[in-house]
Amino acid sequence: MKALQFNVSVPQFLALKIFGSVNKTAHYAGPLSAVRRVDVPEPKLPSGDWVKIKVRRCGVCASDVNTIMLKNSPAWSAYTSFPSVLGHEIAGTISEVGAGVPGFQAGDLVAICPLLNCKARGIEPECQACRQGLSCCENFAEGKLPPGTAIDVCKGTLGGYGEYIVAHKSQVYKIPQGISPEAAALIEPFAIALEAVLSNKPEKDEQVLVIGGGVIGNMIIHAIRALDIPCKITAAVSSNFTAALAMKSGADHTVSGKYQLEEAAEITGGKCYVPLLGPTSMMRGFDRVFDCLSKSDSVTMALRAVRTGGVISLIGLSSEVKFDPTLIWVKLVTIKGSLYYGFHDWEGKTKHTFDIAIDLISKKGLKLQDMVTHKFKLDEYKKMMNVNIHKGKFKAVKTMFVYD
Repeated sequence: MKALQFNVSVPQFLALKIFGSVNKTAHYAGPLSAVRRVDVPEPKLPSGDWVKIKVRRCGVCASDVNTIMLKNSPAWSAYTSFPSVLGHEIAGTISEVGAGVPGFQAGDLVAICPLLNCKARGIEPECQACRQGLSCCENFAEGKLPPGTAIDVCKGTLGGYGEYIVAHKSQVYKIPQGISPEAAALIEPFAIALEAVLSNKPEKDEQVLVIGGGVIGNMIIHAIRALDIPCKITAAVSSNFTAALAMKSGADHTVSGKYQLEEAAEITGGKCYVPLLGPTSMMRGFDRVFDCLSKSDSVTMALRAVRTGGVISLIGLSSEVKFDPTLIWVKLVTIKGSLYYGFHDWEGKTKHTFDIAIDLISKKGLKLQDMVTHKFKLDEYKKMMNVNIHKGKFKAVKTMFVYD
């Protein structure tokens, strides 16, 4: 079967860091490319607890692009193994069901939770994080599978940039009638955003700032609105295009440019203060901030904009971040990370974030598929990379591989 495989050696990594800084296309085209279209055998069920799935849609995540462009933190490499087939925003149709997987049958449309936790790795007893329902398993490099936090960064499994995958029964979520394959593939990024909101849930009439006008930023806005939280949402964005997208998603205000903090002060009733050196900061700012970039500039913006006693959620993955921590102390700020998914009380039951996401999409009629602006065949991966690297130029939001 056809698949898009990522692999890189240390010499290749060093060479790409040099040549890739001059020509970005070297990362995905040419002799040094870390990603290639290959033919691999169709996967077989590892055991009766797994299902085989024909991929129909796979969204392209910024983390996939960063992996190919070698921008991810080296710290992440301890929990990955290559070569691997990338892609974790997956919707597909079950083609084979293991004997130990009740409730599913061939032909079911499903979404995949890509995490390879203790259950998928065949580890008993489960680690403390898994027992507590947390997504950050302590055994990402242990068990029956090679190291890998998810199916697309583990050389023992396959991601959605291929025609077929296998998934453990704990990873498979059936999609109700009325949800399209495009929307089903976006359940994974929506669950990422929903998890961040549920773990830092705004209260009535609070002021909320979302930093980043991309997919996750807009998913955060969608999640807050789907939960019917009556708060005010401001999105810090980079262009008129992303501002319009944020407003369509449900933001009340947008700010951008050099004076975005001053604009935010007018929205929140805050007051800006100019230090002797360095950027302006604000008091009486936002109760909660969702930083979907987690870069040095965005974390600095979050600290400048949050109110005293406020909470900042860091969602975007990045490499090293540098910022002045003074405002953490001055404002008594809480900074928390948000990664993957978890379990929450929902309508009287304990449910996984994927289940809650599917409930909200189904009951609220969320049109997440409207965020898909570009679709590609697998052989068009170089074009896909070019579009994702120059999203502003192509007015791209979510890009996606299609297989039918």
